[in-house]
Amino acid sequence: MPDLVTRRPEGLYCDAGGFYIDPWLPVDRAVVTHAHADHCRPGHGAYLAQRDALGLMRSRLGDDAPLEGLAYGEPRRIGDVTLSLHPAGHVLGSAQVRIEHRGEVWVVSGDYFVSGAGDVNTTCAPFEPVRCDCFVTESTFGLPIYRWAPQQEVLAEMRAWWAACAAEGRHALLMGYSLGKAQRLLAGLATADAPGPVLVHAAVARLNAAYRDAGVALPAAETVTPETSFKALRGALVIAPPAVQDSRWARALGPHGDAFASGWMRLRGARRRRSVDRGFVFSDHADWPGLLSAIRATGTERVIVTHGDEGALVRYLSEFGLRAEAFATEYGDEAQAGEGEA
Repeated sequence: MPDLVTRRPEGLYCDAGGFYIDPWLPVDRAVVTHAHADHCRPGHGAYLAQRDALGLMRSRLGDDAPLEGLAYGEPRRIGDVTLSLHPAGHVLGSAQVRIEHRGEVWVVSGDYFVSGAGDVNTTCAPFEPVRCDCFVTESTFGLPIYRWAPQQEVLAEMRAWWAACAAEGRHALLMGYSLGKAQRLLAGLATADAPGPVLVHAAVARLNAAYRDAGVALPAAETVTPETSFKALRGALVIAPPAVQDSRWARALGPHGDAFASGWMRLRGARRRRSVDRGFVFSDHADWPGLLSAIRATGTERVIVTHGDEGALVRYLSEFGLRAEAFATEYGDEAQAGEGEA
């Protein structure tokens, strides 16, 4: 039987269904795993995604984009296959794509969050393992060095840094990608025991609104505007996208400490390149133990690895008797688009 999903110049293609998954070139029919820019691109004739992602997708693609949403687990017959979407735990509405054809099941993961520490993303539906014959998995952090500490420990480190900034009469500028990361930071830090108020950049505020519209109970946070006073900022935490670093916007806020939250902060060189006061290891992707546990939970005997450290994961899985290979894809670091999502 031919493979259910193959790589074409436009992206990952399901011939039996006549659709692409997260295509990077314009196509007639796209199934989109989540709303980050490297997976959700403009120009497609029709989009199908998990229904909670539609508000985020409209903010990116415009109100006229031809979007259709499915509930998690809702089956849809497309061509000769039955398709359903299942939680990936990455951002709001992120989904794995399950494709069934003549008794064979493939799952394309998109980006997903599973932590070896056992944490889940509290701002979206947690990752749900789906049994399959072939699992197409991301490997953004597909090296053994990437192991996430319990998120409550990392949030406690962030609070301590924030409190130290406040004690010095400064505010704390915490940079995290505007879609997904910023909402996790807001949910974890704007708590009753917080050292001070939390404010957000306008780009974060727009996406917070989409989360709230989808029913996610995010804490309240004022938006930083040109009228925001230095007094209101003193001792505050400001959550903003990475693009603001060393910008006129950031300098206008007055004295502050700055930090970046990303899985890439696990590497000392990445922290130096960012030139921030602090780097916090805090990711919305699976770490190495998470990748391995997610793959095991599918019960699959075949794995196709995409974007990230494909080679290392393919070699590791092959040594354990799985049929493992890689697809070359054009997903990557959203920081290039000014947003980012690692």
